[in-house]
Formats: sequence, C-alpha cells, structure tokens
Amino acid sequence: MRTVEWHAGKVRMIDQRLLPAEFCQIDLEDVAAVAQAIRDMAVRGAPAIGATAGFGMALAAHTSPADERDALLADLERAANVLLATRPTAVNLAWAVKRTLRRAEAADSADAIRTALLAEAQAIADEDVTINQRLGAFGAALIPDGATILHHCNTGALATVDYGTALGVVRAAHEQGKRVHVLVDETRPRLQGARLTAWELQQAGIPFTLIADNAAGHFMRTGQVDVVLVGADRVAANGDVANKIGTYKLAVVAKENGIPFYPCVPTSTVDLDLPTGDDIPIEERSADEVTGITFHGQRVVPEGVRAANPAFDVTPHRYVTGIVTENGVAYPPLAMTLARMVKESQ
Repeated sequence: MRTVEWHAGKVRMIDQRLLPAEFCQIDLEDVAAVAQAIRDMAVRGAPAIGATAGFGMALAAHTSPADERDALLADLERAANVLLATRPTAVNLAWAVKRTLRRAEAADSADAIRTALLAEAQAIADEDVTINQRLGAFGAALIPDGATILHHCNTGALATVDYGTALGVVRAAHEQGKRVHVLVDETRPRLQGARLTAWELQQAGIPFTLIADNAAGHFMRTGQVDVVLVGADRVAANGDVANKIGTYKLAVVAKENGIPFYPCVPTSTVDLDLPTGDDIPIEERSADEVTGITFHGQRVVPEGVRAANPAFDVTPHRYVTGIVTENGVAYPPLAMTLARMVKESQ
C-alpha cells in the first residue's frame, strides 16, 4: 500500500497524524485540501511531499473548469503557489511542482494538459519507489552483519511513496539476511520516531529499541552504535544537510566517537542552486507542538510559556561521512560527487 496515490479522481493518502493508534486513509478533492494535508503533516517526509505535490497539481488540472489551454495554465500557476507556500524546507515539493508545470506547458490543449499532468504525477510516484530500492541497495552494502544502527525521525515507506530512504537501507540490509538492530530516537516534539518508525519496524519484523533523544550520545560514547542513518529534506551543493531538528547534534557526537554518519537521500533532494546550508530556509512550526505535550494526561508545560520550534537544523558537510543516493554513495569532496550524482539522474 502506497503512502499517497491517485484514486478515483482524488488524492488518497495515509493520515499519518493518527498512527500508530489508527490506520486511516483520507481522500482529498481539491488542491486546497492537499495543501492543508501537507501543512498539517497528514503527509510528511520530503519524497512523499513531492509525490503529493505532483498529484495535487494533477488534481488542480482535473478540477479546474477551464476549457482553454491558457486559462488552465493560469489556474495551475495559482495552484502551484498554494502548494509552494505550505512547507519551505523540503525541496522535493518545489521540484515536483516545477516538473509538472513544465509538462503542462509542453501540452497543446487543456485536455492534453490534464492527461499529461496525471501521467507525470504517477511517474514521480513510481520513480520514487524504484529510486528508494536502488538507494537501499547501495546503503545496505555499508551495513555490516550484526550492526546496531542509530536512526532519527522517520524515513521509511511513510516518508516516501513506498520502501523508504534511510529506513529503506535498513530494510534492504534486513532482506539480505543481515542481523541488524535499530536504536530509534523518539524525535521530539512530534515524535515521528516513536510513533511512525517504531510502527514501521514492528510491521517489518526488524529488531529495534526505542530511546529518548537525549540518550543517543550515551549509546554512541559507550560503543553501542555502529552507524548513524538519517534522511534529509534538502541538501545544499556543498553537502550541508537540512534534516529533522536534532540531526546536527547526532552528527557532531558521531564524529567525536568515530561513528560513520550517512544521510540517505534521492538526488531530487539535492539542491545544487543553494551553495551552502546557510541558504536553506528553516521552517518554524507552531509553539503548541512543544508546549501542548502531555504526560500521564497532564500538561507538561505551564500555561503562558513561550517556545521556539524550528522543524529542521543544518548539519555542515564536514560531519558527513557520505551521502547515500540512488546513484551510489557520494563521498567528500561532496561538492563534486553530489553534482555528478545529480547529473546521472537528469
């Protein structure tokens, strides 16, 4: 079952806000609903957001009343702006929107645009699965038998259309018969590790242990971690990596303890137009994600407390051992090797 797909003229997706307590799929009937689902994190994970944006553009084409090509293109530009305004950090969203717009502009009639956009959105989704499987195979070669893998956030099938990026590497290693064990960071404040990664690993029968985010350093210093795997929402041209908040400190502690640190990303997540990670926009989410947490049914934070809630941080490339892509592992100098990996996908 795919995280997001086209179904009976609607965009159908797994509502990840309800997991693991409830598995539910929702059908979205217009581009505003798709944008809201991205903003509210019913769907999340850079590749899944990209595929959702692709289907959102197809949905905008099919729901537009325009009969003429130019009028439909104008409606699609408006839909693109709505989708692009949802979440600024993950580059796959903009990549998918621009890709579908290019396909629309190449079509010569309104009907041809509608057909072309649905085909392009489906291609983005199908390619994502194939890309992740290739990425997983390259990454699995880095994982020794018996390895303990530290993982942050959620990068599995739920974060993609299917299979996963960093968790796709874990999955591929497991499918090869390697005995792997995963230390799963809770990933506060939205607890994607505790809610989603733990659920996915449980479904796949892969051994894991859930740990508090603040325990990761202890496990690394005491020799209980062999490799750190994470995803990414955007990678700059020099190899700086923007990922879920808390990734930077994991990379620093991993380097201090001589542990390999590998972001695992499709080349569509690499933004060669941004020279460094300092240029990556960091999404600031609602303070309620931090202050609204409860423990044993009681509110944790006193009323009236202010909170900062950046959703991502940037890990400088000097802490990155290598970046796993569908075209192989990019090693330093990352500015050269990443450009080559991206070129191979064009």
